[in-house]
Amino acid sequence: MDQAVAARQLDAQKVRHGWISDNWGLLLGAAVLAAILLLPTPPGLSVAGQRMLAVFGFAVIVWMTDALDYAVSAVVIAALMALFLGISPNVANPKVLIGTVQGLTTAISGFGNTALTLVAAALFLAAAMTVTRLDRRIALIVLSGVGTRTSRIVMGAIVVSTVLALLVPSATARAAAVIPIIMGIIVAFGVDQKSRFAGLLMITTVQAVSIWNVGIKTAAAQNMVAIGFIQKMLGHDITWLSWLVAAGPFAVLMSVGLYLVMMTMMPPEAKEIPGGKATVEKALNELGPMTGKEGRLLALSLILLGFWSTEGVLHPLDSSTTTTIAVALLFLPGIGVMDWKTANPLIPWGTIVLFGVGISLGTALLQTQAAQWLANLIVDGFGLNQLPALAILAVMAAFLIVVHLGFASATALASSLIPIVIAVLQKVQSPGINVLGMTLVLQFVVSFGFILPVNSPQGMVGYGTGTFAARDFIRTGIVLTLLAYLLTLLFGATYWHWLGYV
Repeated sequence: MDQAVAARQLDAQKVRHGWISDNWGLLLGAAVLAAILLLPTPPGLSVAGQRMLAVFGFAVIVWMTDALDYAVSAVVIAALMALFLGISPNVANPKVLIGTVQGLTTAISGFGNTALTLVAAALFLAAAMTVTRLDRRIALIVLSGVGTRTSRIVMGAIVVSTVLALLVPSATARAAAVIPIIMGIIVAFGVDQKSRFAGLLMITTVQAVSIWNVGIKTAAAQNMVAIGFIQKMLGHDITWLSWLVAAGPFAVLMSVGLYLVMMTMMPPEAKEIPGGKATVEKALNELGPMTGKEGRLLALSLILLGFWSTEGVLHPLDSSTTTTIAVALLFLPGIGVMDWKTANPLIPWGTIVLFGVGISLGTALLQTQAAQWLANLIVDGFGLNQLPALAILAVMAAFLIVVHLGFASATALASSLIPIVIAVLQKVQSPGINVLGMTLVLQFVVSFGFILPVNSPQGMVGYGTGTFAARDFIRTGIVLTLLAYLLTLLFGATYWHWLGYV
């Protein structure tokens, strides 16, 4: 009997230890939350602000450790915001509680942001590309023209990622479209999946997707997070064309750098792969002629691209509105390309939930003055008041690159830090600093997820193919990150300075 009891106790202990090891990130987040809540309220910080910093600390830990699914973490964070704001004194009138109704209103306020509308609409547009397989056709057409030399195939992978960034407003969707094609090429060419060429091609594809997240406003959800905060905190919007003018040249130079870095550090075993062109043409033939749905989607996408690029120049319609109209047309009988039942399973609703709550968390940090208080600490701690604009850019860009190592989602990173970045820039007394322009440039840096495969969804998708070792991704990613950082400083001293951003 004693042995049976001891065995049950041992089993229970193993279960407890297993649960703790599986959920250490959640426990750490809860510990950080409790620790900040129990600390005395610092001078200059409201009680509500302290409680929002506690929730912010919990969110950062949970996001960095991937302790919860992002959608689940967003719901938990919204619940914590509603509770702790509700029982906190009003910032303007401490004798009155904010109340849970107002707390919950703040917790879901991000869902009323037009930037979220653009993210949701963009995901539906990406789903339409998947349904019609237009993205696959575009990728194959581009690859069919590059020839059979390995160097040209690598160039083709970069060009495909660039073209799709203009038409498919989701990094994950672009990776999901391109990576299977690249895998098909590797298999059809008879190339060993563990070969240097296979790894070269896959890593290049993943990194090209990340680079063009910087270059195009509608290419990634994290850009919409920044736009949402810029609209709310600074009262400005960034047009699609303005973003492209600022970031496009940077992305082009990074694409050239990507090719040179990858071909130097992971040179392919052979200069040419026989039968490569025939393989791509065979895949195109298997797709058959372009369907009516593909044609309508292509026409709609090109028209939408025209509206994006002329926003604020030829017409007053913003990107969110034009994209929403385009999505509405995608569902209309006769001219549409899909129905709700088809599209619904393809939409990553968790991204939308994370986006909305991320905007809400940033809003709460601002409304309770927590962001401004934290900004004061950062400004004083780094001595930013004594630095010129370019030095401030250097310090904050380096900080964002290091912090990104702990995040698997640039959307979560932007949700966490862009409101803090804006508050810091507003606090800095450096003469002539452009808060709007500097925020935009630092948002570019948020997309520098080049070092670890887990730093981006596209990195994880690529790593899942088994074509490269993590060490190859890391060693080439470090060089790409250093190149991107130096290029950021060069642009900050020249091009972006001439544009008035830095």
